[in-house]
Amino acid sequence: MRVAFVGKGGSGKTTLSALFTRHLARSGAPVLAIDGDINQHLAEALGHDEDHLDAPPLGAHLPEIKDYLRGTNPRIASREAMIKTTPPGRGSRLLRVLGDDELHERHVRRVGDVPLMVTGEFDESDLGVACYHSKLGGVELYLNHLVDGPGEYVVVDMTAGADAFASGLFTRFDITFLVAEPTRKGVSVYRQYRDHAREFGIRIAVVGNKVTGEDDLLFLKEQVGDDLLTHLVHSPWVRAAEQGRAEGGLDTLEPHNRHALTILRETVDAHPKDWPALHRHAVEFHLRNARAWADEATGLDLAGQVDPGFVPGPTALT
Repeated sequence: MRVAFVGKGGSGKTTLSALFTRHLARSGAPVLAIDGDINQHLAEALGHDEDHLDAPPLGAHLPEIKDYLRGTNPRIASREAMIKTTPPGRGSRLLRVLGDDELHERHVRRVGDVPLMVTGEFDESDLGVACYHSKLGGVELYLNHLVDGPGEYVVVDMTAGADAFASGLFTRFDITFLVAEPTRKGVSVYRQYRDHAREFGIRIAVVGNKVTGEDDLLFLKEQVGDDLLTHLVHSPWVRAAEQGRAEGGLDTLEPHNRHALTILRETVDAHPKDWPALHRHAVEFHLRNARAWADEATGLDLAGQVDPGFVPGPTALT
């Protein structure tokens, strides 16, 4: 299952992404974390305490990623003809979560018990000439070509705010958890997500964070209604972890917050995988991009990259 964490900057979505990923890994489940935020802090939230993470970023290796994923697909003539929304077809290389392939071998590094891939930061050559969504193309291509099975999880810490709607990446997930503080600013992003997600049938659930009492919880219930799934209370454990002095692992996280993580997993596990819908959205946004800019940029009719009748999923691996 593919899970996204979104929310206003400072809401705690990176912290929640890390806690949930660690919760899954602690149970022995196959899980991969992806840092898809322009502020690359997920490794730190997972406990990495060095200045540098030796993980080649996806955003810096898009040409090689395209070459690998297009495989022998006859509809994709070259890496230059492949854009971030190009959907898989017959001949494309499909991926399994943490599979034994060169993409995972090159880009995945372990932080504690959690395998992690990173999108990468802006560098000086990007400033003023590129947007961060060009970096996120690697994540979108990865998810387009991923065949994740039952009990397997990919958790993505997304960009802050409603910026994810600038690309079709927001449709690549089985469920999106929107982290909201009990403030007007905290729930403002929820309204944007709710309205956009409703148009495409995207499942979102709100996770309240930094709740300090009944007034905070009542405010969230009034603002988001039935979309409020659960909440986490203000956490001295998280603060200690952020200061590098937390001990005992998740076993010593506050009981209420541990229970909230359990609710998140139960919600993910109860949500059925819909391969036709995932692929339909991928094709729709590919055609949108083709018409808007990519046909002109490549000099090709990229609608021809859509393989009629192909739907990714377990049967496509055989």
